[in-house]
Amino acid sequence: MTPTFYGTTVLSARKDGVVAMGGDGQVTIGDTIMKGNATKIRRLADGEVLAGFAGAVADAFTLFERFEGKLKEFNKNLLRAAVELGKEWRTDKYLRQLNALLAVSNRDMSLLISGGGEIIEPEDGILAIGSGGAYALAAARALARHTELNAPQIVEHSLLIAADICVYTNTHISIETL
Repeated sequence: MTPTFYGTTVLSARKDGVVAMGGDGQVTIGDTIMKGNATKIRRLADGEVLAGFAGAVADAFTLFERFEGKLKEFNKNLLRAAVELGKEWRTDKYLRQLNALLAVSNRDMSLLISGGGEIIEPEDGILAIGSGGAYALAAARALARHTELNAPQIVEHSLLIAADICVYTNTHISIETL
């Protein structure tokens, strides 16, 4: 199943030992903006993990809860928690119906988790999800390679670029760092 993103853009970038994750604030259903100041980034595992979502909000909150449970179960081991959630998501009849993606990061790695069982670690430490994700990803890669901006600045500028291109992304940006 291909997720419907409902106006979401989330980006995670790493540079010089800092990871930043940010999201825009727009929530849309179809072609209607329902909310402009949503917060799509959460701190999990006593603040040691950043998580962002793209997709149906209720589905994302269900996944946040499940993922946080896996982090507790596996002593905050991000990779192990992601793999176990991915396996459960793919095989559980109820979870398979969820329409969302998760981007998760700790100080050591960033991962994309999908309902198809994919657990993807980007080779350059930059990942993006959502309707404006491809635009934000392209901007972040260019900025990381060709500027001296730090990770939070890369996230901010990339999300603003995505908002200039994607009608489902706005400029109400929230950013968290580790």
